Amino acid sequence: MKLISSSILFLTLCLGYAHAKDKPSQGKSGQPSEGHAQEVTITGNDTMQFDVKNFEAKAGVKVKLTLKNIGQIPKIAMGHNLVVLKKGITAVAFGQKALGAGANPTNPLPESLKGDVIAATKLLGPAESDTIEFTAPKEPGSYEYVCTFPGHFALMRGTMTVK
Repeated sequence: MKLISSSILFLTLCLGYAHAKDKPSQGKSGQPSEGHAQEVTITGNDTMQFDVKNFEAKAGVKVKLTLKNIGQIPKIAMGHNLVVLKKGITAVAFGQKALGAGANPTNPLPESLKGDVIAATKLLGPAESDTIEFTAPKEPGSYEYVCTFPGHFALMRGTMTVK
């Protein structure tokens, strides 16, 4: 019985740590500490998935977003980027628009589409990461993000909720 209790305590502590390490760096108020950006880390993998599908940001606060490609398939076949879109632009519609504008495995974000973008990482291959910093929009609401590598928009997308 003592072994079971110890195991449950250990698992509870491990799960609590895993949950806590995924949270943004925040002060006591639940918001980023004064003078610091809210930090968000998202991974992309070989099954075309972001591990974080939703995150919150406070309006007008700096966001430091890191994308990590944790896959093993070469960049030319399974590269990932993360593009934060302006309000009202859906990831699926933007992905289709990117394909129509000539998005390809070496240039997944054509220059002609950047007017619809708040921020974007570079295209990443296996074991690569990129960090971008931007200020969350002042207007509360939902802002979608997407991987624009051709075809990935069907699965690799999420939402930043600005409050």
